[in-house]
Amino acid sequence: MSNQHIIRNAKPSEFKAIGKLMVDAYSQLDGFPKPEEQPAYYKMLLNISDLTKKPATELLVAVDSDENLLGGVVYFSDMQYYGSGGTATQEKNAAGFRLLAVNPDARGLGIGKLLTEACIQKAKGANLSQMIIHSTKAMQTAWKMYENIGFKRSEDLDFLQGELPVFGFRLLL
Repeated sequence: MSNQHIIRNAKPSEFKAIGKLMVDAYSQLDGFPKPEEQPAYYKMLLNISDLTKKPATELLVAVDSDENLLGGVVYFSDMQYYGSGGTATQEKNAAGFRLLAVNPDARGLGIGKLLTEACIQKAKGANLSQMIIHSTKAMQTAWKMYENIGFKRSEDLDFLQGELPVFGFRLLL
């Protein structure tokens, strides 16, 4: 793997591989529900490209100079399409991202941070005032990264996905 990482919009030819990468990344998280526990969630991950059919929604990927997929994230420039539980979809003048995943072989290379910063730049470029995301207890590595970037816990955005507590975060831009 080269050190040259590029963030760009996913190509339709990559959609299937990104779905598989997301399933691999999430199913390996300690303490995160497994595919048999939340089949609908994993089906959504596998068919991640379906989300790009919504307005104001983009699937971003991180690739190396050989075009190997290192990670992906779904960016929403309009929260009404964000599709989470809780009150996040009612937030105005806000962007969000969901389903950030890094290829298990590319962990520790800063891919998650690059994808997060790409989303923040998109939101700033659109003159939006805040970025909204969610995380779970199983995602402590991501959680710490988000806080280091400046995201603050926002309990008003918390919700339960089945029995899984999901925690909201907000970054003022």
